Amino acid sequence: MRILLANDDGINSTGFSVLEKIARELTDDVWVCAPETEQSAVSHSLTIHRPLRLRQIEEKRFAVDGTPTDCVLLAVNRVMKDKRPDLVMSGVNHGRNIAEDVTYSGTIAAAMEATLLGIRAIAFSQQFADGRRPDWETAAKWGAEVARKAIAAEWPRHVLVNINFPAVDPDAVKGVAVVPHGIRKIGDVLEERIDPRGRTYFWIGTSRTEEAVQGDETDVAALREGHITVTPLHLDLNHAAAIQSLRSAFAQ
Repeated sequence: MRILLANDDGINSTGFSVLEKIARELTDDVWVCAPETEQSAVSHSLTIHRPLRLRQIEEKRFAVDGTPTDCVLLAVNRVMKDKRPDLVMSGVNHGRNIAEDVTYSGTIAAAMEATLLGIRAIAFSQQFADGRRPDWETAAKWGAEVARKAIAAEWPRHVLVNINFPAVDPDAVKGVAVVPHGIRKIGDVLEERIDPRGRTYFWIGTSRTEEAVQGDETDVAALREGHITVTPLHLDLNHAAAIQSLRSAFAQ
């Protein structure tokens, strides 16, 4: 199996080295194409207003001065054009990607781009407890095993798999929960400050409430309870019922 690795935290991030370890437990044919610098929360953005630089670091290892989407696009259509990857793995993200995070995440966006290109893809993220030093042992221990089981399943077209590891010790993991992503109330903190020239600027915070408004059978609750969450995400954003409702409204 040929695997391509990408991420949004940058090619030199700790989580990316964990992803490489996971991938090499699955195959010897591992390729890397990741951003030169951190690209967190860029979502599925594509660089179109400037040229991109593709830098080869060593054999099968490349860096791009662009987004996670740019990386996958260049890797599949240029670097690996003679033999495309069988699987794209993205992450391991520094922090969870659950609930509405999936719409912002560059980690998931790399997997989205692979899916649109007809390649199966998995996004990995590691949750961290507030006030604790980042600990990657849970992702490192469980990543390959969970990936193998996910790969063994049949995925419909335009579906990717989103995996989150809980902020618990590896031996404290309660199991794997295959769940839909939840919805949390957005409670972003906007910090308003004044720069040395007297002008106002803002920092967008990351604070969100933990309430899962769709009930307890979601990634929000399962991750909080110590489960590894596995969530299939479908790139078909159509809403059939709303289409019919709007057709009726415009037909009048």
